[in-house]
Amino acid sequence: MTLSPENLDFLRAQTGCEPLDTALWEEALTHASTADKRNYERLEFLGDRVLGLSIADWLFERGDGPEGKLSQRLNALVSRATCATIARSIGLAPHIRLGKQARDDGGQESDNILGDVMEALIGACFLERGFDAARVMVRKLWEEPVLGKTGSRKHPKSALQEWAAGNRRRVPEYKLLDRSGPDHAARFTVAVSVHGVGEAQATANSKQDAETQAAAEFMARFG
Repeated sequence: MTLSPENLDFLRAQTGCEPLDTALWEEALTHASTADKRNYERLEFLGDRVLGLSIADWLFERGDGPEGKLSQRLNALVSRATCATIARSIGLAPHIRLGKQARDDGGQESDNILGDVMEALIGACFLERGFDAARVMVRKLWEEPVLGKTGSRKHPKSALQEWAAGNRRRVPEYKLLDRSGPDHAARFTVAVSVHGVGEAQATANSKQDAETQAAAEFMARFG
């Protein structure tokens, strides 16, 4: 299968370049649930590192505070949730190649898949055009979250831990309550509790995101 005219137009719009190695870009858009041996997993591994360096370089250039604040913002900006949000904002979902079962299971709306493919596209851009072109792509797509407030606030889990310590409470305890759905569209329900105070729950596409949301819910309710 070759890239459709719609795929090519989409890639041109996001990268600002003409896709040369169409097999490479097709690989970046292909999920492991298809019959194809080549899928986005290796490119996602590479793109994750390129994204991290591009964002770290950008934050350093902007002088966005001391090391601790830089790390806090970096972690938020390269998170699966942020990658998925950007993927949705550019209309990535219809261009992802999924197997029938994965598509029927709602794979196009999975934060994990959207985030992975977003990083795979960055990896493909890096391989075809080099780091400078990949950095331009990242700066275009991540402009709003970088120039906005993403990651400026303390991470909910850190905020909850500090709140518990400041109120002379035990360390927050996280417990996985449920895991459902296939691997590519898994749902995790997590509870966080502080002894003598209460409990909050949240459900998300990854255990880490569920813990983060549960901590935020706890702080909104009890903090």
